[in-house]
Amino acid sequence: MKIFLTGYMGSGKSVVGEKLAKNLNYKYVDLDDQIEVIQGKSINDIFEDRGELYFRKLESQILDDILENNSDMVISLGGGTPCYGDNFDRICAQKDAKSIYLKASIPTLTERLFQEKVHRPVISHLDSRETLEEFIRKHLFERAYYYSQSDITVNVDEKEPEFIIDQIIEKL
Repeated sequence: MKIFLTGYMGSGKSVVGEKLAKNLNYKYVDLDDQIEVIQGKSINDIFEDRGELYFRKLESQILDDILENNSDMVISLGGGTPCYGDNFDRICAQKDAKSIYLKASIPTLTERLFQEKVHRPVISHLDSRETLEEFIRKHLFERAYYYSQSDITVNVDEKEPEFIIDQIIEKL
């Protein structure tokens, strides 16, 4: 089985994904980490050097490789992955796969992302909590259509990763 974790950046996909994979004894893949390894540079540098369109094409190609792999795995998608091209349709078409939306509120996302925005190319230029919150609100409105199509939704606000993992396993 493949378990795809979706959700906005800062929702905990990487932390939860790694622990969930260990718990299930599955292989773990962080799509952004895969891109960095293959390209030999950070997501920030890819965005800066080649732009978002190049990044999205690369992301889709690497997703193809993951979809063709027959191993049991947990995959943490990038926040925008399900929203570009036909990525989410291809994920949904997979046999023996589940998509899980890690849903975080705007205040939770704003708090988490403000602390680490320097490492996030899409938001690194936003200089106040207010502009960050406005950006997240707009993005979530645009992306909610995709995220809400996930097989399972788990609210992550004020919850520890272990609790979230227990909820996911229970709903699988």
